Amino acid sequence: MSEKAEDLSITYTEDGVDIVKELDKEILSKGAWTTIIFRYQEWNRAKEEYGPEKYTIRRYQKRGGQYQQKSKFNISSKDQAKAVIAALEKWIGSE
Repeated sequence: MSEKAEDLSITYTEDGVDIVKELDKEILSKGAWTTIIFRYQEWNRAKEEYGPEKYTIRRYQKRGGQYQQKSKFNISSKDQAKAVIAALEKWIGSE
């Protein structure tokens, strides 16, 4: 794993191909527990192209100077992301 939150990544490479290609990330909270939301694409081997954008929220715990992933929530489509945003805006948008 990594020592700094900024260095955490979900990119996964196999045989020289990025199977999971990280497009962007936002660090939502930092410290002993760090939360990051990533924007990414997955390689479709059958079509030999990247699929649609997806999003994942990951929680990391820092132990012994290294971050270790402890949990994740995958948002599988833009429609699901919009539904999450709408729910959050409904709950906290009027504050």
